[in-house]
Amino acid sequence: MKYRFNEDVILKDIKNYIDDTYSQHYANGKYQATDVIIDSGHGESFCIGNMLKYIMRYKKKGDKKDSEKDLLKVIHYAVISLYINRKQREDNE
Repeated sequence: MKYRFNEDVILKDIKNYIDDTYSQHYANGKYQATDVIIDSGHGESFCIGNMLKYIMRYKKKGDKKDSEKDLLKVIHYAVISLYINRKQREDNE
């Protein structure tokens, strides 16, 4: 399929960004901080807060590459929010 807005390339970049977060220091160990936050019932608010933080910072810090990274962070937190939403829906079924 030919995508008009290079969605295939962008989705690959998003996956690469997310994969890279799993090799960073805060992903070491059995649980990430995000796991604990989700388990305590604050995951959705945590993700929304971080999405707001990074969208408010967009284009205000660093160069274009830094701005792109902020958007990738927004998307990553949106993906985690989708996970939380779906898990809650499954748990209620």
